[in-house]
Amino acid sequence: MSVLPKSVEKVIEEFSRLPGVGPKSAARMAYHYIRSPNKDASKLASALSDMEENVKYCEKCFNVTDKGVCSLCSSPLRKKNKICVVEEPLDVVAFENSGVYDGLYFVLGGVISPAEGIGEEELRFKDLEKRVNELLESVKDNESVEIIVATNPSLEGEATASYIIDLFAKLAKEEKVNITRLAMGLPTGADLEYADRLTLKRALEGRRGI
Repeated sequence: MSVLPKSVEKVIEEFSRLPGVGPKSAARMAYHYIRSPNKDASKLASALSDMEENVKYCEKCFNVTDKGVCSLCSSPLRKKNKICVVEEPLDVVAFENSGVYDGLYFVLGGVISPAEGIGEEELRFKDLEKRVNELLESVKDNESVEIIVATNPSLEGEATASYIIDLFAKLAKEEKVNITRLAMGLPTGADLEYADRLTLKRALEGRRGI
């Protein structure tokens, strides 16, 4: 028999569904809202309800937005001759926070993962093809579009990157698109002895003159 009210148990259960949140953390979060004198629980519920009602996927890049077309795709300041293909919307946030990229994005919605039952059909490859063809029509004559493959350096990410390369192989051969992959290697301050095989392989492949 539980000593907690059913309403509290339900809140803990819902918090436990969040990524990286265990039962103990979920319970602490629930008690935080119980103790809060500022009606934080009502504010959270309102914010979640507002998000569910208003947030959608951009029609062009599938990043999250509250409009039909997101502010990045509609911005005249973004370069239309390069598109960065990422796994999830949070990857777009990471790039934008870096302040070093001025092109467009496309969010696949995950990676190919047979172990989890995720194949090519479950991802947005057809939409990616459509988007790239739209960009090719919008750029100047004889100008190619760079497709930057920015999937994670995992087995699934590499498999997805290979699929993208094959998908646009014909356009690449015709020099209509230029496919590039994010450089992968050792992070600043890392020790070689702790680096895994794939990281070392990428670091060697991406070496440059100094």
